[in-house]
Amino acid sequence: MYGTKKKQESFHVVHKLPPGDSPYVRAKYFQLIEKDPETAIVFFWKAINAGDRVDSALKDMAVVMKQQDRAEEAIEAIRSFRDRCSKQAQESLDNVLIDLYKKCGMLDEQIELLKQKLRMIYQGEAFNGKPTKTARSHGRKFQVTIRQETSRILGNLGWAYMQQSNYAAAEIVYCKAQQIDPDANKACNLCLCLIKQGRYAEARPVLEDVFEGKLSGSDEPKSRNRAEQLLKELELCESEGLAPPVSGPSIEDAFAKGLDQLMNQWTPFRSRRLPIFEEISPFRDQLAC
Repeated sequence: MYGTKKKQESFHVVHKLPPGDSPYVRAKYFQLIEKDPETAIVFFWKAINAGDRVDSALKDMAVVMKQQDRAEEAIEAIRSFRDRCSKQAQESLDNVLIDLYKKCGMLDEQIELLKQKLRMIYQGEAFNGKPTKTARSHGRKFQVTIRQETSRILGNLGWAYMQQSNYAAAEIVYCKAQQIDPDANKACNLCLCLIKQGRYAEARPVLEDVFEGKLSGSDEPKSRNRAEQLLKELELCESEGLAPPVSGPSIEDAFAKGLDQLMNQWTPFRSRRLPIFEEISPFRDQLAC
């Protein structure tokens, strides 16, 4: 009997399954061991209805649904059942929702949620008031700072604006993101925004920073290839003397001003609420994020 129990424990550890035999554990078994996502979804539903690790069950089910091209169903599930989850789980659910909105092309919803996440940082509510959080990627754990998270959210917001061809708004957001945590990928996106607005002279030095290896990720093949493609596009536009395209709607004035204040006031972390946000109280009601 003891040996059987020991084998069961070893099986759970080796396959990174939670202990026990509850609906949630069964769902993870079908997801990870049997590679049967549809049956896993059935047991995730059972776990949610039974109140069994609802935080994890809802998030994991939404991820599996996305993988099964059931993203719209996953969105509805999160919206309907997130009130059963703890306060600590809400940020993770928002991150899943953003990915789902992106997959479904729901840009307005994605932009609104990204702005809401910026508001949480502004109010000192992100990371449950802590300066860092533990994130996981491909099975590896690492620490993410508020500074890095702000840059990541701004980068995603800029991408969403680009999908709407709102290059003026995307430019503003990418500029702010680069002030916080610059990297080659965001630089390439910023360069594209400038090219699309016919501002070729400003686009070139942005690319040069990538080619000269001044930014994080500059040496990655994907970033180098994209920079080379953008350079060709830039040179073609310059040689043909293409007229600047008609720009679309810009970013909201209040939001732009709030971002300016946010960046200008960035100082080292001193309290649960970031000083950059403490200094922009005049924009508390105006900041459209």
